[in-house]
Amino acid sequence: MTPQNLNRIIWLASYPKSGNTWVRTFLANYFLGRRKTIGINDLRKFTLSETRQDFYDRAAGGPFKSDTYQGALALRGKVQRLIAAEKEGTHFVKTHSKIGLLDGIPLIAPEVTAAAVYIMRNPFDLVPSYARHVDMSIDKTIEAIAEPENMLVSSSGVVDYLGRWDQHIQSWLKAPGLPMHVLRYEDIHADPRRSFSTLFEFLRTPVNTAHLKRTIEVTRFENLQKQEARDGFVERPKQMKQFFHSGKAGGWRDVLSNEQVAKIYTAFEPALKRFYPELAEETAAIAAKT
Repeated sequence: MTPQNLNRIIWLASYPKSGNTWVRTFLANYFLGRRKTIGINDLRKFTLSETRQDFYDRAAGGPFKSDTYQGALALRGKVQRLIAAEKEGTHFVKTHSKIGLLDGIPLIAPEVTAAAVYIMRNPFDLVPSYARHVDMSIDKTIEAIAEPENMLVSSSGVVDYLGRWDQHIQSWLKAPGLPMHVLRYEDIHADPRRSFSTLFEFLRTPVNTAHLKRTIEVTRFENLQKQEARDGFVERPKQMKQFFHSGKAGGWRDVLSNEQVAKIYTAFEPALKRFYPELAEETAAIAAKT
């Protein structure tokens, strides 16, 4: 019997609160929304998530529950093979995990991977959003995203293996042999038509200009906010009052203190200079005065 080829997953990878849901909503509406809008509560029809409880239950042969990160880690390969086999052909799967080995186990299984789209957001805007997401103070959140062993753990023990913000980015961008496209949240915000057009070039997908324009309008952040206000959002953590909060690029200037800006700059200076040079110059000046 010939082994099944499971190199089907195009990972939509990001640190939490970097725009993954926005990109997923756009792609769902572009590929499935020709006749009707795909709402935020229907995203599962388009993209799977590698931390879904039902896949861990299937992999465990019953309800999955673990008090240590090793429990979920031991099942990751099997879970990802189940996800890859869930749909024919290549399909998108959301992950917040870094890529690489943990305790000798691949966090992202190469045998199921076809390519990756990495969604990046600057840490100054990411911190306030992440803080709301996990119900934590700004200062504690800055400490968390600078922690090499940072993880998000569900009530059953399913884990997002995050690590530091800068190491997360580097892990994906340096993954050997992985076809990769990078989207910056700030670029999508400034020019969604150009950003998504370059993504379709990477995906080797012809662009329908009229449908692209319509999809961008349907998935504007303000429209996603209206959907959530009207229908709720099944992926919103219980502790969050609102998932789609502001979506601004540069909103950190109204939220963070100079001391907090300095902490973030100091923690991530090399990565900021590489990926956000203009922002690095601005925040370096703030840090120097603090």
